[in-house]
Amino acid sequence: MMQHKWPKDAPHRHHSRRFALIPRVVVNGILAAALVMTAGCISSRPSNIAGKPVDPTHYDRFEQVASDLPIYRTESVTKDRSSANHAGAVRLASAESGHQESSATAPSISEGIESSEPLSDEPISDTAFVTLASSEKTSADEIPPGYNDATLATEEQAGRFNTAPSASAYQLSLGNILYLADVQNPNIALARERINEAYARVEQADTLWLPSIRSGLNYNHHDGAIQDVAGRVFNTSRSSFYGGMGAGAVGAGSPIAPGLMAQFHLTDAIFQPRIASHQASSRQYGAAATRNDALRDAAFAYLELVRAEQDRAIAQQALFHTEELSSVTSAYARTGQGLQSDNERVLAEVAVRRDEVVQSEEAVVTASARLAALLHADPSMTISSGEPVVIPLEILTVQGTAGEYVATGLSRRPELAEQQQLVCEAIERMKRERYAPLIPSVLLGVSYGGFGGGFGSDITNSNGRLDADAMAYWEVRNLGFGEKAAREQTSSAVRQAQWRNLALMDTVAREVVDAHTQVIKRRERIEICRLGVVAAKRSFDLNLDRIRNAQGLPIEVLQSIQALRVAQRTFLNAVVDYNQSQFQLCHATGWFLAT
Repeated sequence: MMQHKWPKDAPHRHHSRRFALIPRVVVNGILAAALVMTAGCISSRPSNIAGKPVDPTHYDRFEQVASDLPIYRTESVTKDRSSANHAGAVRLASAESGHQESSATAPSISEGIESSEPLSDEPISDTAFVTLASSEKTSADEIPPGYNDATLATEEQAGRFNTAPSASAYQLSLGNILYLADVQNPNIALARERINEAYARVEQADTLWLPSIRSGLNYNHHDGAIQDVAGRVFNTSRSSFYGGMGAGAVGAGSPIAPGLMAQFHLTDAIFQPRIASHQASSRQYGAAATRNDALRDAAFAYLELVRAEQDRAIAQQALFHTEELSSVTSAYARTGQGLQSDNERVLAEVAVRRDEVVQSEEAVVTASARLAALLHADPSMTISSGEPVVIPLEILTVQGTAGEYVATGLSRRPELAEQQQLVCEAIERMKRERYAPLIPSVLLGVSYGGFGGGFGSDITNSNGRLDADAMAYWEVRNLGFGEKAAREQTSSAVRQAQWRNLALMDTVAREVVDAHTQVIKRRERIEICRLGVVAAKRSFDLNLDRIRNAQGLPIEVLQSIQALRVAQRTFLNAVVDYNQSQFQLCHATGWFLAT
């Protein structure tokens, strides 16, 4: 099997997103040692996702940098990169996948061409790192022979068929599409912003035990009856004033609003940071899952655009052949060598072919708009792939069994990691309810300020005043029945989270098996359909030679034109479906992530 020799020095760079660990504020050591009665959940926050998120533009990037594209609405697209000759690459796998690492790079679709030899089961590269680089051009000497019989348009007719992008279209490669989707997709940006919110809640939970600071002043005046501490009621007139840390100091009692006040359930101070931490971790993995979905959808949309453009070329070629045949049958009918009915039949076929061209042009615009929506671009601007032919991509080397890929998917899919963190969160909530009656609530208050007062409206005898209050109390809700109900609710929530995790594992396993099967079977379809194109093209050429040698009627070529169109479309669909199955397997096994 003839293979490409791809350049080995295609530059690529990987930005890994690492968060700094958030320092955990702890309660007084002696008090915590007496109250903490259980260890944490079965899984703590992983170090590679813990901490406060940084700017979203520092996330893992696909390194294919787009040119200065006015249709895109994000400044980061046009930022200067560290290398002027940066070719760009799409990192689709991880070193933890269990496969060997390789520096091999595969070209974009536009740089590959078809081979006349049958496809082999031999892999192009057994690599865990496969990149799609499009800025380096392959020289003519390095290009192997093409599928001349399966090409969708001949060289003489290339100018007549719309296989190249129009002047007003923005030509983007697959690497551009994946990079822009990672940077500009609104769903990815939303998921990353939810991470920021979750880590802000972690910080809030870490500070539950810290006091709040209050300062203010108050004035009080009383006229009439009042009761003293001995129970006697008497008439008096008095006034008082307080200012400083806290407010609401009247008479002998403590200020209503202490200057420094901490009021919390100690159970919340212990368990809420753990709960918030698992929530943040689940958001982190959820954002990774959203990114996986967006990249797969963008790749699918790009391949659908390629399908639409190539289908338009097929329709234009079929129209060209049919119009040429129409001119011949018309001449035969005028000279009496052919039937007028044959000419009318070909004219009807011309109308059908023209309608197909219009439909294919509509499909191109629709596919471009759908792709633009995923990139957060102006849908009125046309995007073009610029791919002259469609070829099978070798993103993954499918050598293992379906069971091996299922194991990879179960260990790498971010959806499963997200659900596992939610299980841990539910367990921490259950622990919180279990220990709530045993751990007290705490109220601490300290106030200091100037206080003065006197008879009537006089404010005299002013001096400093310090008030300190400390309180701890235990609570059993609703005579114990409330505690029992709370525990049952949280226990049920744990079981529900565990069942959701198991159901998701089944879904992931099914998706991996489906994608693995699609890759294998659709690869077999490519060779079958290629042979069909070769046979249909040979039939068309033989029938055309017979007509040129006056050995038959022109109408006999019509069926060959129709068969060639069907064979070309079947081959196109087989290749595009195969390429999509490769990306689906990447998604199913979590290989879009770079750990």
